[in-house]
Amino acid sequence: MSDRPDQELVSLVIPVFNERDSLLPLAAEIAAAVTDLPVRCEVLFIDDGSTDGSWEVIRELAAADPRVRGLRFRRNFGKAAALQAGFCQACGWAVLTLDADLQDDPKEVPHFLAAVKAGFDVVSGWKKVRHDPWHKVFPSRVFNRLVSWVTGVRLHDHNCGFKAYRAEVLAEVRLYGELHRFVPVLAAGRGFKVGELVIRHRPRQFGRSKYGMRRFTKGFLDLISVQFLTGFGDRPQHFLGRAGVLPIGMGGLGLLVIVVNWLMRAADPKAGIEPMGQVVTAIVSVGLLLFGAQLVITGLLAELIVDRGPADEDPYAIIESTSPGVDPR
Repeated sequence: MSDRPDQELVSLVIPVFNERDSLLPLAAEIAAAVTDLPVRCEVLFIDDGSTDGSWEVIRELAAADPRVRGLRFRRNFGKAAALQAGFCQACGWAVLTLDADLQDDPKEVPHFLAAVKAGFDVVSGWKKVRHDPWHKVFPSRVFNRLVSWVTGVRLHDHNCGFKAYRAEVLAEVRLYGELHRFVPVLAAGRGFKVGELVIRHRPRQFGRSKYGMRRFTKGFLDLISVQFLTGFGDRPQHFLGRAGVLPIGMGGLGLLVIVVNWLMRAADPKAGIEPMGQVVTAIVSVGLLLFGAQLVITGLLAELIVDRGPADEDPYAIIESTSPGVDPR
C-alpha cells in the first residue's frame, strides 16, 4: 500500500486464476462503470499462477489501457496472497476487490464508493439473491452465521469477494493463508467501521468455481486463528497464561490434598486416602502443574516474539509485471 494514497485515485484489485474467457468482457464492463466517476481509476489484475493463458490477456489489456496493470505469480499461491500483492501495489485512497468470473457486477463500484464516503472504512458486499447451486449456498450461509456469532461482526456474507476499503485499513491488515474472507473481522478488531451493501449477483458464464467443500474446513480453522489474532494477537500471554492458570491451580490443589492426607494418616493410619490413591493423585497433580507451566512459558515466549520478532516476508513470488501505467487523467 502506498504511504501516501492518491486522493484522486480509486484502485480495483482483481485476483485471477484461470479466467481467460471472462477477462475481456470484465475489463469492458469496468471501463464503462468508471467512466462517470469523479476520480481516476486503476485496475490491477493479479495472475495467481494461471495455466490457461490468462496472463497473455492481461498483458494485452495493459498494453491497450493505461489504467490497467498486471502482476504474475510464479505459481498458484492462493487468493489471500493475490489480494495482498494487489494491496501492496494499489495507490488509490479507496481499494475495491472483485472476482474475475463476471459474477460481480462492476456497476456496483459507485455504490461502494458512496458507502465509503458516507463514513465506513470497510464495505462488504451481500449477495442477497445468489445464483449458485444449493450445495454452495447452504454451507456458506451456515459459515457466515457462525463467523458473525463467534466474532461479533454481523455480516450476511463474509465470503463475498466484492468489498471496498479505505487505504488506511489495508495499511494495518496483512493477509496470508485463507484470511481474505476475514478482512472485515480483522479490520473491526483494529477499530475500523464495517458496513454492508446489497449487491447484484450474476450466474457464472465461463469456467468453473475454484471452491469446494475443503474451503469450509479451512475456513473454520482460520476462524479460530482470526479470533485469536483479533482478541489476543498482541497479548498472547493473556490467552495462554489464562489457560495455564487452571491446570496449575488444580495441580497445586492436588498436592495440597496429598499433604493434608499425609498428616491425617500420620495421626490415624486408617484415615484419608489409601497409598495407591495418593500415588495416582500425585502423578495427576504433577502432570497438571507441568502442563500449566508449559502454557505460561509458551505465552511468555510468544510475547517476546510479538514484541521483538521481525516482520514476515510476503508469501508469494512475482515473476513478471506489466509496465507501470501512465497517469489516466
